Amino acid sequence: MVSDNFTFNSDEGTKIFVYVWKPDENVRVKGIVQISHGMAETAERYERFAEALAKDGFIVYANDHRGHGKTAGSVDKLGYLADKDGFDWIVEDLHKLSVIIKKEYSDLPLFLFGHSMGSFAAQRYLMLYGRDLKGAILSGSNGRQGIMLNVAAYLAGKEVKKHGRKEKSDKMNQLLFGSYNNKFKPNRTEYDWLSRDNEEVDKYINDPFCGTVFPGGFFYDLMIGLKKIESSGDLEQIPKSLPIFIFSGEMDPVGKMGKGVKKLFDTYKQHGLNDVTLKLYPGGRHEMLNEINKDEVMKDVSGWINRHAG
Repeated sequence: MVSDNFTFNSDEGTKIFVYVWKPDENVRVKGIVQISHGMAETAERYERFAEALAKDGFIVYANDHRGHGKTAGSVDKLGYLADKDGFDWIVEDLHKLSVIIKKEYSDLPLFLFGHSMGSFAAQRYLMLYGRDLKGAILSGSNGRQGIMLNVAAYLAGKEVKKHGRKEKSDKMNQLLFGSYNNKFKPNRTEYDWLSRDNEEVDKYINDPFCGTVFPGGFFYDLMIGLKKIESSGDLEQIPKSLPIFIFSGEMDPVGKMGKGVKKLFDTYKQHGLNDVTLKLYPGGRHEMLNEINKDEVMKDVSGWINRHAG
């Protein structure tokens, strides 16, 4: 595998950092996988997954979202997305990177892989730019949350009015994530819900760019973004023939222990999408690419992409 990186400027002016992983010269290139990582983590954490894909003939691109990793630049800037519409800008950054990729590899199929927050950005991307993709993979996602988003958006808005967009919000962090560890007591760490693999959990905890409490402005923009992906009219804009692979751990609290993920699957089917696949891994938690059966998961994802690369 050959690795590289570059930056590009978003239309709003933020410099976005991008990782690139390419197959060795003797490997036939079959397509591109663009990764949209999760909240409070970095694109660099997907290097093992990218290596597996590169060995299988896929070029992998992954940008650090604004407010994350090397795009944020320093720990004290983590979580600050933009002066407004931060979630929308994450989606637009993804699309701008897609345009850059397609200019260089116009003849290769492009797949979008989104995990957790990155999967919600990917859900929005499908509504706006789904026609540009050969397929999409959603990991650690969730379906309709309804009135709870209105409540969370209201509370996040109050936090912003009181403390500003850049002040860390322990209140919103606790509201959204405080119950995630409850199913895994007695708890070894605050992040047992991520994976059954203790080594992977410890790597996350020891990374200063992971697990940070984010500011009120982030939570407000995220809630507004999540409300948009529940719009029936916008769901109708997703190409009906676009292949989508949804996977999650059955014990992932983000996906409501499988219930929310099934709801997402049902929503897509109800809106006429005719190639949607759902897989739930027994005992799996939130980060299936970092779970004790990660090799099985990576093989499943790679196999699905191969079948649709055509």
